[in-house]
Amino acid sequence: MNDEDHLYILWTNGDPVTADKMVFMYALNGLKHGWWKEVTVIIWGSPAKLVGEDADIQSKIKELLAAGVEFSACKACADQLGVTNKLESLGIEVKYWGQPLTELIRSEKFLLTI
Repeated sequence: MNDEDHLYILWTNGDPVTADKMVFMYALNGLKHGWWKEVTVIIWGSPAKLVGEDADIQSKIKELLAAGVEFSACKACADQLGVTNKLESLGIEVKYWGQPLTELIRSEKFLLTI
């Protein structure tokens, strides 16, 4: 797959409305309408707590995962916020993202930051 076909969304805003009306909506429609062949949402900071505690957000993430959107979360954030096990139980990859994010930025891949 070409890098031009893969969008990464760095999700750092813990607002549930922003999650639903921007992050989730664009990720899903990006795949559904063929704007992107692959979409990866990177959960970083306060959204990890939101995902770990909000049943509605968890339900929406399950729907997005089923539709092909990939989710990955910052392990340091998830550990510090006490939600690592919950994120993993939802099918979200949890890993240290510092170096991979740096490589993503330096490689000039498509990164949308919310």
